[in-house]
Amino acid sequence: MTSPQRSGRLGIGIIGAGCVGPVLGAALAGAGHAIVGVSAVSEASRERAEVMLPGAPILDIPQLIERSELVLLAVPSDQLAALVSGLAATGAWQPGQLVMHTAAEFGFGVLAPALAAGAIPLAIHPAMSFTGSSIDIARLSGTYFAVTAPGPVLPIGQALVVEMGGEPVVISESDRAAYAEAIETATTFSSAIVEQATGMLTSIGVEGPGRMLAPLIRSSVENALQRTAGPDDVFLPVE
Repeated sequence: MTSPQRSGRLGIGIIGAGCVGPVLGAALAGAGHAIVGVSAVSEASRERAEVMLPGAPILDIPQLIERSELVLLAVPSDQLAALVSGLAATGAWQPGQLVMHTAAEFGFGVLAPALAAGAIPLAIHPAMSFTGSSIDIARLSGTYFAVTAPGPVLPIGQALVVEMGGEPVVISESDRAAYAEAIETATTFSSAIVEQATGMLTSIGVEGPGRMLAPLIRSSVENALQRTAGPDDVFLPVE
């Protein structure tokens, strides 16, 4: 595969208007790229797209792909493979088109049907919990993104992450499953602990248990991260 030379802005189409797609789209738009459209099915996703990507047209998926230089696939991971292969079967993917997904557990292998059609595969996952609101755009700054791509085009994925304000970390194709497990462990464990602790305080009549526990939880997380830090690691305070 030859690494393409790209400069200037890209026309970006977003498939999936859940919590992640519109936020990354807004960050890329802020970096100077053009949002050509977004695919949104539910009323909630349409409203989110309108708020996060004002003026971006709601398009059907074939039309969106036809118009886009970069297609951002921000769909549930269990739908990704079928979507990519289904679109390949209809001849939707275009040679030279960037196709980027955001699923933690997959590398670029899941995009093989698009690659076979001449598209350029990128797997980019932000290690962040999303709300789907403008709050997330500020939180992207300094967030680490797992980047997996064929060697010649890896710099493209890294550059896109930097443009979104993030820090790219290269994760090999074979290590994506372990990476996804680590992300899931951190997310699930944190949520479960907070819910359990606030529930206990609520049961004994403490009002606003979340406010009470917030300083404790933040300092505990920061201390735990510091204990695992290497000599060059710098941690920002947990918000």
